[in-house]
Amino acid sequence: CLMGKSAIGQCVKVPSIRINKEESFHKEETIREENIFNDPIHGHMELHPLLVKIIDTPQFQRLRHIKQLGGTYLVYPGASHNRFEHSLGVAYLAGRLVKVLHNNQPELKITKQDFLCVQIAGLCHDLGHGPFSHVFDGLVIPQAKRIKQLRGKYVLKKHGLDDKDATFIKELIEGAKTSEVQTDTPWTYKGRDEDKSFLYEIVANKQNGIDVDKWDYFARDCHHLGIRNSFDHQRLLKFARVCEVSGRKHICFRDKEADNVYDMFRTRYTLHRQAYQHKICNIIEDILVVMCLRTYEITCFIDANNDTSVLLSDEIFEQILSSTADNLKKSRDILNKIVRRKLPKFVGEARLTENTLEKYKPTDPTVSLNAEGLPVYVSYIPNTSHLLSYLHKLAISSLLIQVVDLDHGMKDKNPIEKVFFYSKRKPNEASPIKDYQVLPCIMCYSPVRKLYIIVSKSRSGC
Repeated sequence: CLMGKSAIGQCVKVPSIRINKEESFHKEETIREENIFNDPIHGHMELHPLLVKIIDTPQFQRLRHIKQLGGTYLVYPGASHNRFEHSLGVAYLAGRLVKVLHNNQPELKITKQDFLCVQIAGLCHDLGHGPFSHVFDGLVIPQAKRIKQLRGKYVLKKHGLDDKDATFIKELIEGAKTSEVQTDTPWTYKGRDEDKSFLYEIVANKQNGIDVDKWDYFARDCHHLGIRNSFDHQRLLKFARVCEVSGRKHICFRDKEADNVYDMFRTRYTLHRQAYQHKICNIIEDILVVMCLRTYEITCFIDANNDTSVLLSDEIFEQILSSTADNLKKSRDILNKIVRRKLPKFVGEARLTENTLEKYKPTDPTVSLNAEGLPVYVSYIPNTSHLLSYLHKLAISSLLIQVVDLDHGMKDKNPIEKVFFYSKRKPNEASPIKDYQVLPCIMCYSPVRKLYIIVSKSRSGC
């Protein structure tokens, strides 16, 4: 049977499904073998029975109770979708992309094991997420690297998929490092040989950011947020092709799809600007961080109920609110302020100039504030100088400065330069496309850094 680890180290057992290693990949699955899921984004999704066995485990079902966008749901009422359906969508798109590549280029010799491994990686890539999604993962848990490793260990063994396949799945989830993608570096991955390097670009592509994970959450998040999505992943998928560039195989796209690729990066920027980095979303997530950091209270709460699974989903929110335990009073008060919308007040925002960019490091999004620097921070925000005397009366601990970075995925670099395109006349030759070869002024790639000033009565207790 399939053995693995969940985000808290629990053993996962999945009934084994024997796969004939010699079975041809192009053999179509029968209706009896495929399971169909009806999805509002992708329609009817067909998934292999092995994936369904993984889906039908408590550790995977937990994703039904973790909001895809964390605290954003408390600002955008439509953003109620969860990581469960996103994971199914990623697995489905991963399978579709592999099938397109195989059908168009049988010389790639993509096997059924390759197909299943890529789909499993897409399905399991989010298993390590904790409550409130990225709030818990990035800001609360200090050992974030450990969670990332555990995600890759979810699938270890099964009949038909050996240890090498399990290693391959882990490598797919983690994604190939940017340095490893370069053609002048030796191939160090163990799951597949270098001739299958293109498979590492499907689930988590660190070369240029074009992968099925983004394709799904761009479409799904835009749908639930009510934000227009100009990127057409279904069209781009049809023009995907593997070409050898500088001695290594990459997934490339038709040159006429350059505008569509531009739209993908633009959609990412729009989602961060309008939703992911929304000022009220940031305020709420800062409150959730304060609540989650009360580790002692949360730990005592879990031990008292003898249910460690509570910590692993957003249900901890309601569990704390409904609790009468004295040691949870402070956490309960914090969450009640969110429920009653008694949130810290937003003072203003400003776009930082080149002269001020060096002062704020992207690795430290929350800038410590002191009395001497207060006039400087306020001066960045227009029409707020009259608030300076009021802000001086407040305790420094009541003030929070957030610095938000907005870019198109590669900071100050043009992401399109990392994408390879082929032409109709030369389908097996690909190269980067230049700005002048597409419509001018489509995008400005300069990163935007915003500064938010927020006032709370007491930040320690929100």
